[in-house]
Order: sequence, then C-alpha cells, then structure tokens
Amino acid sequence: MSVLSEIEADALTEIFNVGAGRAALSLSEIVGDEVRLSVPSVDVLKAHEVNARVLSLTQARFATVGQVFDGPFQAEAVLLFTEDHALEIVRDMMGSQMSIEQLAEFEQEAMCELGNIILNACLSAMADMLNITLNSTLPSYTVSSSDEISQRLIGSGGEENYILVLHIDLIIEKHHTQGHLIFLLSSSSLNKLVSHIQRYLNNIP
Repeated sequence: MSVLSEIEADALTEIFNVGAGRAALSLSEIVGDEVRLSVPSVDVLKAHEVNARVLSLTQARFATVGQVFDGPFQAEAVLLFTEDHALEIVRDMMGSQMSIEQLAEFEQEAMCELGNIILNACLSAMADMLNITLNSTLPSYTVSSSDEISQRLIGSGGEENYILVLHIDLIIEKHHTQGHLIFLLSSSSLNKLVSHIQRYLNNIP
C-alpha cells in the first residue's frame, strides 16, 4: 500500500515544482545565466530503502546541506549532491576560472547559499500552498560518505520512519547535475503533512 495516493503525490509534486521555479529564478540572478531545475519526482521511502535506491548509485562522497524545520509537522531537510558535482556548482556560482584547490575554499559558503535558496524556496512554496507556517534553522554543510549518510538517516528516527525524497536535475550554464532533496519525517509528521495536503486538495474548486 502506498503512503501517498496518486493525487496526493501529484499535489506534492506541484508544490515542490513551484518551489523549484522560485529557486531557479534566485539562482539565475546569482549566476548571471539561466538556471533550470527539473520538475521534481517524489518518492516516500523507509530509511533503508533510501540507501538502496539513492546512495548505492555511486561510491562517491556527498556534499550535503541540511536544515531542520518545524511548524504543524517537524522534519529535517537535506540537499544531496556528489562532491564533484558540488564543486562544479561552486565554479558556476563564483563565475571564475578558479582551480579546484581555490574553489574548495569557497565550497562551504557557496553550498550553504545554494542549499538555503533551494530549501527555503521549497519550504516557502509548501507553506504558501498549504497555508501553514514553517520555521527553519540556518543551513549546515558537511561532506559525507554514503555509509555516513545512511547511518544519519536511520539515526534520525529509525528504519521505520519515512523519508520523502525529491529527485531534481539542476542545470547551470549547460552543466547538468543530479541531486536529491531528502525530508526526514516521523510517521506522525508524515500523517500531519498528508492531512494538510488533503485539506489543500479539498479547497481546490
């Protein structure tokens, strides 16, 4: 049995697509060139399924930007890119021909800015469309292995808690980068999110 019905998943995709559009506009202003974010595809998985479906695709290390938010429900949002893709994004954001060593000096600051834009755009879209208030912490940046991220996901609430995964494609100056936006939700928080989605759907004429 699926956690989300098809119409609920479609509504959530629509909400995050609005957020992706807002993020793309903000990033375009920073980069000075067109930035495109694909329509996110949405999955609701258990923690061990994220390891199998997302993290096992590569042995690379991941650059992660995380924020904790609360409101009618609580969750941790984590933006994931492989580390080499993160450096490509930083290069585009800095708009220069810096060496990898030089880029590394700006990696944390630039990735926090990127994460702040994408996460806040998605959260503000969710808040606006579901008519709720969400508060978030400042973004934190880490570089982790897939095993470390897997342990973090399971440690955040156990294998039986739910992980809302958005798969996104980010294109900056013709560089095509794949990333994942992960929301760690307890069962009760997911149920509250679903109830707000249902209320949103019921209010659509």
